[in-house]
This record gives sequence, structure tokens and C-alpha cells, in this order.
Amino acid sequence: MDKVISCFRRRPEAVSRLICFPWAGGGSIHYARWGTVLNSCIEVFAVKLPGRESRAKEPFFQNMQQIVDEVISVLLPLLREKPFALFGHSFGALTSFAVADALKKQHNVEPVHMFVSGAFAPYSVTRLNYPKRSELSDEDFLRWMTSIGGTPPELLSNPEVMKLFLPALKADLRVVENYRCNKPELPFLSCPITCFDGRDDIPHELQDWKEATSGEFTVKMLDGAHFYLKEASNEKILLDYITKQLETSELDYF
Repeated sequence: MDKVISCFRRRPEAVSRLICFPWAGGGSIHYARWGTVLNSCIEVFAVKLPGRESRAKEPFFQNMQQIVDEVISVLLPLLREKPFALFGHSFGALTSFAVADALKKQHNVEPVHMFVSGAFAPYSVTRLNYPKRSELSDEDFLRWMTSIGGTPPELLSNPEVMKLFLPALKADLRVVENYRCNKPELPFLSCPITCFDGRDDIPHELQDWKEATSGEFTVKMLDGAHFYLKEASNEKILLDYITKQLETSELDYF
């Protein structure tokens, strides 16, 4: 499991788990750190994809199914043990959805809550018609990265850093740009879904996410652009909310 999951603080006594999926090009450390911040009732697992961190020498995944298969093969036994929730931002929101879809339809296992952030729903018409950023030249790609914010300018202007960072980012975008998902005719989930987004980010038509569940649906807007969640004040709001929701779902689950 350590190959695929970063967990900074193991909590065998935890009542629930939070499984976090990285944004495009991202690693697991940002989320794994949450395990040292959240209370002892929650154990945090951060998904670590090939091509970065301790898996730097492994080839990038080429499609969403590879991500789903690996995550489920590693986590399924653990997900049957106790309640779990999923969190994903941007690319991570879509990968968390794909995992939730497969868990429910193939294994009849469902999270107690889905937290998605900064992303169109997988079946959004706007998303499906969106330009493919992964096909841009490196120069145009960096210009786009600068426009959405969240990456320190000193990194964007460092050719050596970009040489390491760009391949992972483009590989992840290629996966998500080629991921196709039909709009559910009926909700396949019954758990609550909460959508987070930055007020200054592009509109992500968040109401589309409601189609995936018969459970409660909530939208939370926070100050900032696409990477609003990197700001300490927003992170605190995010984690306080997640903690409250998981504590409530634990009572309902048992």
C-alpha cells in the first residue's frame, strides 16, 4: 500500500478515513499533511500516482481506468472496514468520481461523503467540449498555467523545475481530457456531495454534480482563484467543514 498511498499518521483507532486525490501534476504530500492536522477520529490516505515522488521512475498512467484499477486494488479491503470519504481538487475531483463510480457499480461500496473541488462534473457538456490543454506547446502551456494561478512564479520561470514538472502535469491532463462519462440517468450514489470552488475561478457549473447522488448536495464558495485551497485561511475552512461532516456521518453510519 505504501507505494500507492501516503499516510503521514496512521490511526488504527480512527472511526473514518479520508481518501484524497491529487490535482494534475501534483503529488501526495499536500494532502498527506492533513493527517497531522485533522483530529484522531480521521485517518488520511493521499493517493500517489506514478511518475512523481517515490514513483518518479514509473511511467505515467495513460488513462483513467489505470488509476481506478490501481486505487481500488490497493484500497478495497480497507474501504470495507470502516466509513470513508473522498476528496479531490480539479483533476483529483474527476479521478475521485471515477473511483466512486467503480466502487459502487462493481463492488457495491460507497463513500459516506464526496468532497469535490474546482472542477466540472465528468459528464458536463462544457467539460467535454473544453480545449485540450495537454496539446499546447510548452510556451503556451506555461502562459495558461500563469493565468490560472496557484503555481509560484519563480517555479514557472525556472526551466529545470519545469522540465521535471511539465511532463507529469501534461500526462494527468491527457488522462482527464480523454476521460468520457455519460450523465447518469439515475443517481448512482446516495451519499452527500459537497462542491468547493474559488470565487475567482472560472465557473464550473457545479450544479451538474447533483445528478450523481440522491443524497444532500451543497456548494461552498471560498475566496480565491483555482488554487484557493492552498491559502491557509481557506484550508482551515475546508478542513473544519470536512471534519464536521465526517463526524456527523460517523453517527449516521453506526
